[in-house]
Amino acid sequence: MLRFTKRADYGLMAIQYIAMHDGLGAVSAKRIAEESAIPQELLAKILQRLAKQGLIVSQNGPKGGYVLTRRPSEISVGEVIRALEGPINIVSCLEDSSDCPQMERCNLRRAVRKIQAAITQLLDTMSLAELTSDDVP
Repeated sequence: MLRFTKRADYGLMAIQYIAMHDGLGAVSAKRIAEESAIPQELLAKILQRLAKQGLIVSQNGPKGGYVLTRRPSEISVGEVIRALEGPINIVSCLEDSSDCPQMERCNLRRAVRKIQAAITQLLDTMSLAELTSDDVP
């Protein structure tokens, strides 16, 4: 089963919320937290990471908040996940530093690499605009 960390989950929820309000002005962190039921402290750290990676920008002032730096169709889900988590890895046994006891006898590493490449390609080609649309492929 493929699962995202809470940070990736919440980050995708937050940036999707910002994307859904693209063009309507900045969205406050408080509003995102309340409407998405995300703890405010964790959300603040997530938004900082997304801003540091150049996916969103914060605007100060009474109507301040966060906006995307590009159109939703130009930001991929893969970019968001990498901004929050680093490289996309499905299983840790593909890493050279893995201490898996089955490493020498494992016959699935090549298959898992193919699966990881396919999932990475999917995440890199799926845009935030696709996340915000009602269409399900």
